[in-house]
Amino acid sequence: MKWRAFIYQGKTYDLSHLDPFIWSYAAIASGERPGYSYKFQVRFSLHCFTREPSPEQRIAKDLLYRGPKETRVFCFERYELSHRLPAIIDALEHRECYRTHRGNLFVIEPIVREEKEEEYEVYFQIPKTTISGRGKKRLNLIVQSAYLRREGYGTTQPRKELVSLNEIARKKLRRK
Repeated sequence: MKWRAFIYQGKTYDLSHLDPFIWSYAAIASGERPGYSYKFQVRFSLHCFTREPSPEQRIAKDLLYRGPKETRVFCFERYELSHRLPAIIDALEHRECYRTHRGNLFVIEPIVREEKEEEYEVYFQIPKTTISGRGKKRLNLIVQSAYLRREGYGTTQPRKELVSLNEIARKKLRRK
């Protein structure tokens, strides 16, 4: 899905950097496993640039972003950080990926802001495959959310179970 730009106080916040794209990942052969090239259709959720309001917070209507399934508060910090997401996905094969207890995955991008290092958490899922126009199976990768975890966030970072992106992609292509 292509997200429409957000306009606030006459300023346009372009979201075209979150347009869907095809990402190719070449898994290197190891042991008895041959190398393989995977193609992913990458999409981004509106949670990458919006947030849920806190219960006591009154939100001006012009700060609301309406998506096809939900309305959330446009988050200027998440928007700013979302410009990093395509590059983070493009380098996914070189990152440590973790599985959560809910079955989705996440990576952590260290961010230095105001001389302080913070962790930008990027959550994604790889649901079932789809068939491309040429009859080949294509994997889907949906970036569900991305944000800086701060004190008072309300939840803790999920327990980190290190997983292999190659193994996940291989199993999804085999529908396991």
